[in-house]
Parts: sequence; structure tokens; C-alpha cells
Amino acid sequence: MQEDPRPSLSLLIQFDFNSAKVRAESQQALANLAAALKSPQLQDARFAVEGHTDAKGRTEYNLKLSQDRADAVRDYLLAQGIARERLRSEGKGASELANTSNPSAAENRRVRIINLD
Repeated sequence: MQEDPRPSLSLLIQFDFNSAKVRAESQQALANLAAALKSPQLQDARFAVEGHTDAKGRTEYNLKLSQDRADAVRDYLLAQGIARERLRSEGKGASELANTSNPSAAENRRVRIINLD
């Protein structure tokens, strides 16, 4: 797999098992992300919010769960005042593992923010 040259940030956003609800311990990371997106350097940039899962479970299930989780992060950012047209959410399931040597590893369950501009 070729590396994406666009600037990106992978965040370990924690969710309850089998849920797209962001856990309380991830709220600060999301608040920091929202503040960064409002900064003068990024205030006009557009971003993809990618949800990723580990390789446990069925492909269809992981795609839906990763989309729901990407949507949850996008919705949080919208609630913080980030304009909808600046954000696109997409679920990737287990198709782009961060840790290919351990497909079930926790670091595969993440949200990636990609600068589209």
C-alpha cells in the first residue's frame, strides 16, 4: 500500500464495545482537534474523517461500524462549530490496518483525519 502524501493525523478515539458512542476519555482529544480545525492555519481547510476497525468480525459489519464511528466524530466536530462542508466522513472497516502484523490490535481501531486541501 502506498502512503498517502496528504497531511493526516490518526487519533485513538475510544468507543464502547459494539458502539459508535465516543467514550468520555476521548472527549479531550476531540476538543483539541476541534480547536485545531478552528485555528487560523486550518480554518478554511477541508478534511476527511476516516473510521477504521480491527479485523475482528465480518467485513460488512466492520464497514458499517467504522462509518458510524466516523460519523460520530464528524457530528462532534459539527457540534463544536466546524462547518459541515469542511468535513467528509468515510468508514474503511479493516481495509487499512495500522498494525498489519496484528490485525486485532487496538491501534487498528482509530479515526484518521486527513487534510484534503
